[in-house]
Amino acid sequence: MTTGDGDWQRDLVRELTDVPQSGGGASHSADPGAQSEPRSEVRPEVRSKASASPQTRDPRTPAPAASSPAPAPESLPTIDPRLAIALGRPQHGDSTARRAGAGLRRLTASAGREVAEQTRYAEELQQPVTTGRVVAVTSIRGGVGKSTVSALLGRTLNHYRQDPVLTLEADAALGTLPVRMGAESVRWSAGDLARILTPAMQLTDVTGYLVPVADGGWLLPAGQGRVGAPLDVATYRAVTLALRRYFAVTVVDCETLPGEVARTAMDTAHARVVVAPMTAEGVHGTRQVLDWLASLPHSALASTVVALSAATPDATLDTKAAAAHLREPGVTVVALPYDRHLAQGGPIHTAKLARDTRDAAVRLAAEVMRRAVRVR
Repeated sequence: MTTGDGDWQRDLVRELTDVPQSGGGASHSADPGAQSEPRSEVRPEVRSKASASPQTRDPRTPAPAASSPAPAPESLPTIDPRLAIALGRPQHGDSTARRAGAGLRRLTASAGREVAEQTRYAEELQQPVTTGRVVAVTSIRGGVGKSTVSALLGRTLNHYRQDPVLTLEADAALGTLPVRMGAESVRWSAGDLARILTPAMQLTDVTGYLVPVADGGWLLPAGQGRVGAPLDVATYRAVTLALRRYFAVTVVDCETLPGEVARTAMDTAHARVVVAPMTAEGVHGTRQVLDWLASLPHSALASTVVALSAATPDATLDTKAAAAHLREPGVTVVALPYDRHLAQGGPIHTAKLARDTRDAAVRLAAEVMRRAVRVR
């Protein structure tokens, strides 16, 4: 994949692979396990204080108390071990009979048309970017699949792109993104990182505070799964603005609307995804959100995609009629079908997703990247 002017992605990849020679400064390890023990040398302000020339002190003045760095947060499991055993084995999104039938249909379908469509989506997903793109995902209420869609986007983008992808949680209401992304434990939060980030840090320094995702990419949780201080707008702005220089794409799992952080994220992102539940009231409420986006100082509809998510196999709402109603303001709608694997909860295993779900996730990610790259 070619890169844009400045070739910033190649510079970041070089940070991950190049190790400075002895005597040339501190070395930076690309070991993902470093997130549990971040190094103190990544804080330049500490080095500058230590290397400064000693000042003359009046002996009558009491010596200042030695300052100690703030203790590192404790690493906590994303799921209580006593509850994790209740998840059982992950189900496949398609039944055995459906998988067999899909295989037969693929044999009789037009292979050339399918390959052409996959190639087109891959080209959209692999578009080079000259600055980091931010994609905000939100919904009108919780429990409609917002974190699931964020996780699907993060995994899909990481699969197709060669450069670093970050999935960031900006939902303080005990969000489920770390669980959906397969993180076994979390330690550093967005608020912790906001106090640590400095312009001198390299990508390998930053990833020491992130959670490496099993299928690739990185995760930054909003908290440790405990009730605490909510993520505020200032912290969100500080983290996203600082991390854009390290990651080609950042997928933000926002709080629900009309939360202040969600409104800020939707107003400042390069592309937006509104997750709509496939219910009459869910579609109606999402349409109101679309009307609000159209009223922003700079209309956000052109860079918005609606993910119409089915949470039950027994939904009676007509999908085509619901999608047509949401398209009226001028947005693209991608339907995410019911999937047994996603409905089971717990970590998302890409290989267990139904084929229709994988195809919908790829199309959704391609539509999002097309809009994110178009914004300058």
